[in-house]
Amino acid sequence: MKSSLIKAVFLGLTLSAYHINAQVQTVDNSKKMEWFKNAKLGIFIHWGIYSVNGISESWSFFNNYINHENYMKQLNGFSASKYQPEQWVNLIKESGAKYAVITTKHHDGVSLWNSKAEKAITISGQALAKKDVLSPFVSALKNSGLKTGLYFSLPDWSHPYYDINTRTKKRYEIKDDPKRWQNFISYYQSQLNELSSLYSPDLLWFDGDWEHTSEEWKASQTLDLLKKYNSNIIINSRLNTHGDYDTPEQGIPVIPPQNPYWELCYTMNDSWGYQPFDKNYKTPNMIVRTLADVISMGGNLLLDIGPRSDGTIPEEQIEILKNLGRWTSKNKHAIYETIRGIPFENYKGKSSLSTTKKSLFLYLEEAKNFTKIYGLETKPTSAKIIGDPSAVIKTDYNAEKTLTLNFSNVKFDKDVTVVELTFDAPPVFLKDFKKEEHPLLKILENKNTQEAVYDITNMLYNGHNLPTSSGLTSDGLDMKIKKTPNTNQEILQWISKHAEALYETEKGLPDGHYSGMSALSKDKQTLYLFVEGTPTGPIALKGIKNEIARIRVAGEGTMLSHTIYNKLYWSARPGIIYIDIPKEKLDRQMTVIAVLLNKPLELYRENVGAIENNL
Repeated sequence: MKSSLIKAVFLGLTLSAYHINAQVQTVDNSKKMEWFKNAKLGIFIHWGIYSVNGISESWSFFNNYINHENYMKQLNGFSASKYQPEQWVNLIKESGAKYAVITTKHHDGVSLWNSKAEKAITISGQALAKKDVLSPFVSALKNSGLKTGLYFSLPDWSHPYYDINTRTKKRYEIKDDPKRWQNFISYYQSQLNELSSLYSPDLLWFDGDWEHTSEEWKASQTLDLLKKYNSNIIINSRLNTHGDYDTPEQGIPVIPPQNPYWELCYTMNDSWGYQPFDKNYKTPNMIVRTLADVISMGGNLLLDIGPRSDGTIPEEQIEILKNLGRWTSKNKHAIYETIRGIPFENYKGKSSLSTTKKSLFLYLEEAKNFTKIYGLETKPTSAKIIGDPSAVIKTDYNAEKTLTLNFSNVKFDKDVTVVELTFDAPPVFLKDFKKEEHPLLKILENKNTQEAVYDITNMLYNGHNLPTSSGLTSDGLDMKIKKTPNTNQEILQWISKHAEALYETEKGLPDGHYSGMSALSKDKQTLYLFVEGTPTGPIALKGIKNEIARIRVAGEGTMLSHTIYNKLYWSARPGIIYIDIPKEKLDRQMTVIAVLLNKPLELYRENVGAIENNL
């Protein structure tokens, strides 16, 4: 996407920066932000003349990949000949989204509406389409009951009053020609006046603020202008410290942003606008799981689509939106009007709570026989699988405040199965609860092999490595582990097979990096991921700075490949690592995946912010 950090001294240097909303809010915004916080899913639309040649929106000429004149020739090919805005809106609504944000004007300065601002370039005036393409979409959006969001680029690299043209070309210095700069301020504010009066947006999505200071943009003045039309207008964080919510971009946060209101803007492939040769699409399964991940952290997902220049939406994008609709319609109760879930120490997975806090939702990314919640002060009154009334969940609540949920006759969802636990009053989840600790001798007598293996790995994650201290050898052979006549041999076999993941290993990844338990080798260079049941798709790792040397199935040696999404080659921010495990290689008790790193583990736990370059 988006806008750029432009300073001549950085010419070929690419940067990524992280903006924190520094505004001290003196007014309670909770009422106006309520619809946004409850929405959970929005659809971003990048549509402009860049879809004609399928090149990077605005950036392609800014970075001198194509000169400005040739870039603007795309106006002659932007036809919108098959554009049906009602179909767009129907598809957006079907996906389960509660709002949409469309690019009214990107950094190239081409306006989708019939702007009357001085020297404005418009689709209706200069493009082949010869019509206002924004108005019918906003009209359809409002008729559908969805909220209206308008993306607006502060920079306008084509406009003669703007100071910057390309990465290497500047028109003037503001200090040398303040009147010209003021003319630009008047220009962009007049466009915002038009958008506000014509469309009454619920949300303004600014971009490109990093090119100038808040004072240079006249940000306070701009905000006052917008509030004259709508006192409850919601502004994203890209109006230099004047925003209501944060907008992490592309990288799913490892830890939730500090701002209670935030939205992950995210592409389906590697491009914001339509690029015909970018087939690196995430699967529909990955997108549903991303939404569950964002919900569990209390945020919204703003998922992007890039229509073609004729107005049609690529088939891959339609498939993703329809599958989202399948999942959201089934699980409405566990999506909208939810808040951030419970700590990872209490539940090794993704979760959320209802706004009343009387319902706890668990998002299962695998088919499995049971799961556990630790440090739960209150026993739930009921447990069910949303969308599967025939499912049976047996609960076991012990004196150690551990709740075990056993699943039988469950029709697991192909992407994410949702468990709902209900309580008479908001449950209490203990922070400093006593961790379950049982002697290995006792665990080995458990007839339920899966549960025994789970308990061993959970104790290891909590810092108590039972096998190593009980006679395990490095290769799992000639073990000195004590046995009794009641010892379950299957458990010993599993320990022996996976000795490398248990011998002298320690607690693995902290909260946010992996949706499950893990361990780390003594030299901190091999990660062991404990995989429960049958995953619905590839397992995911976030925030790993290291390069991956190799991945294999522990205990039997099969090598596995991996795919990395959302890794920007010029940024230190890691991408998301997806590892696909063939079903025939899954262990019946628990699968262990060994991830060999190029050096001792390094984690990325910083805030994920806006991307200010797109070289």
